[in-house]
Amino acid sequence: MPTLHQTTTVTPASRPAPGGSDFARLSRRISAAGLLDRRPGYYSARAGLVLAAYLGGWWGVFALGDTWWQLGLAAAMSAVFAQVGLLSHDLAHRQVFTRRLPSEIGGRIAADLLMGMSYGWWMNKHTRHHANPNHEERDPDVAPDLVVWSQRQASQASGLARFIGRRQAYLFVPLLLLEGLNLSFNSFRALRGPAVKRPWLEGTLLVVHFAAYLGLVFAALPAGKAVAFLAVHQALLGLYLGCVFAPNHKGMLMVTPEMKLDFLRRQVLTSRNVRGNPFLDALMGGLNYQVEHHLFPNLPTPALGRAARITRDFCREQGIAYYETGLLRSYREIFTHLHRTGEPIRARG
Repeated sequence: MPTLHQTTTVTPASRPAPGGSDFARLSRRISAAGLLDRRPGYYSARAGLVLAAYLGGWWGVFALGDTWWQLGLAAAMSAVFAQVGLLSHDLAHRQVFTRRLPSEIGGRIAADLLMGMSYGWWMNKHTRHHANPNHEERDPDVAPDLVVWSQRQASQASGLARFIGRRQAYLFVPLLLLEGLNLSFNSFRALRGPAVKRPWLEGTLLVVHFAAYLGLVFAALPAGKAVAFLAVHQALLGLYLGCVFAPNHKGMLMVTPEMKLDFLRRQVLTSRNVRGNPFLDALMGGLNYQVEHHLFPNLPTPALGRAARITRDFCREQGIAYYETGLLRSYREIFTHLHRTGEPIRARG
């Protein structure tokens, strides 16, 4: 398994070269190529298509009526909801608007009202992840909970985490089926904490979302089919989002407190790119270009492919390991990593 934590020797950050740091020099190349310019036409078209699919899906729920074919529509709607989430992600990173206020308004409409996920909670969590990706102590996305992400975490696991950790490579996909519910639960729980700056506003939007969401499903379908619709929709929403976000960092370099990395190397060495095509780029919302997204979070999605070529060439010049692979291989690497990190738990019997 060619993960960077196995093949890369991590050394202290070097002194800035003439002309600034390595990242500064790469930034000038990206800027000179015009890749940081906003893309209003692209985002208008994308938002319009996603909104049309969202409204069309709800129209379809009533048009189909009392039939088990609704479960197919539930699956399709899970993809639509995930695309709403990916659009809110771009809004949060100011890829759509340069100013904070319209980004926050759009993000709350997309995340809270249309998807049912707290924009403030997710923004706080995701910002901390971007600052320290795959850091064992600072990245909330690799904090040991039900799954352990390093052998150090596995050696300290207890309770349910220890039980799951023994076989987490096999349980990872089933756990993703619960991620949609987990997002909703954490969104409401966060309203009482400091992560959400406007809890009353977000709380109201979340209540409106779930009142409409549940009300529409139960108004269109008998109780049994409504429950089945909700179960399929939430399970596949979690699976979709998990399959988009997991390849980005899972199985890559895990950063420990003693490691000293500059910004460029911290982002590149902990991120995995997935080779794309127009369909995969749309499916993953451009997050398959994870290296470039982490280096330049406000880079608009359609600019990521060209930015990847520039970044890949720059890393080659600097001798920085830049990792890219296919989608299926990325999943294989994730499962191999999960199985390996569970070894200390299995060894304890």
